Amino acid sequence: MKHALLTGVAFAAMLTTPALADAWYPYEAEEVTPAFSTDGTSTPVTYEALEKADEAYNICVSFPHMKDAYWLGVDYGVAEEAKRLGVKMNLVEAGGYTELSKQVSQIEDCVASGADAVIIGAISYDGLNSVISEVAAKGIPVIDVINGVSSPDISAKSLVSFYTMGFETGKYLADKHPAGTDPVQVGWFPGPAGAGWVEAANTGFMTAIEGSAVEVLEPRYGDTGKEAQLKLVEDVLQSNPDVKYLAGTAVTAEAAQGLLRERGLTDEIGLLAFYMTPGVYTGIQRGMIAAAPADLDGHSGPDRRGPSCPHHRRQGLHQTCGSENLCRRWRQYRLGGARCDLAAGWVPPGVLRRITADL
Repeated sequence: MKHALLTGVAFAAMLTTPALADAWYPYEAEEVTPAFSTDGTSTPVTYEALEKADEAYNICVSFPHMKDAYWLGVDYGVAEEAKRLGVKMNLVEAGGYTELSKQVSQIEDCVASGADAVIIGAISYDGLNSVISEVAAKGIPVIDVINGVSSPDISAKSLVSFYTMGFETGKYLADKHPAGTDPVQVGWFPGPAGAGWVEAANTGFMTAIEGSAVEVLEPRYGDTGKEAQLKLVEDVLQSNPDVKYLAGTAVTAEAAQGLLRERGLTDEIGLLAFYMTPGVYTGIQRGMIAAAPADLDGHSGPDRRGPSCPHHRRQGLHQTCGSENLCRRWRQYRLGGARCDLAAGWVPPGVLRRITADL
């Protein structure tokens, strides 16, 4: 899956790669016209980053939390890119998706301290609009990263299509359980209510399973802390003994592995995540997690999740659920250890399209 650059000029600090790897740019992405529209026309673009900033700007970075490897990876990415560009970065994190007022206060404090630009991984799709408007009114650029906001006052976006990742996860199940086969119950854990990425993933997932034999239980929303997600999983298992799959955030899948193992349910209930973390990747390798698409948080942070072929890395993909032979299309090295249900035709978003284009 490609990152969507929803403005003519992307913010360079959003994209990076490990310090010891080759430069991450030029980067194949998509530009949406008109900018920021949800139903605009997407066209392929090659993004070229700045070599260096023209001065040592003060960049404020606000994240929802640093409780999981996903946001740790994004943090690593912006920190490395700030270092490469020669700008100063001040990162603040609110502590969780229940801490909207804290994120607002942190952004206000950052601006009061002299920030030249603000990068926001938003807790809420709508809840930050007021502070974004106040910051923009002072002539300070605001960049929306990963999660999405509805504010019209942002200067740029570097986003992931969680709709696509939710859709691909749902499609995996729909392909395995098409209409006319025995119905299967799925517990669905999309994340914290009100967050833009959560609503997008939920819409994509629900769209994909329409007309299939997949029966989704009432969505269980909650913070992406492990304790919160584990409690939600326990509730579903207690009240729905016939559930066959648990699908949701990476934290959900990570937390559920141990619980299913303790209860002897690993062969009876499948796990899926709609985005990637190192824990999910390891779970796939060990056969505990069935599948997960990857948005490559490494291009809002580095790819630290193990081997991937250069073409996949450039596309914003990670070889998490594909056969070791996929990269042969580009005569790249073979990848081992990943598990995939190729019979269901499910590989990371974009891979099949790229292969088809290269035939």
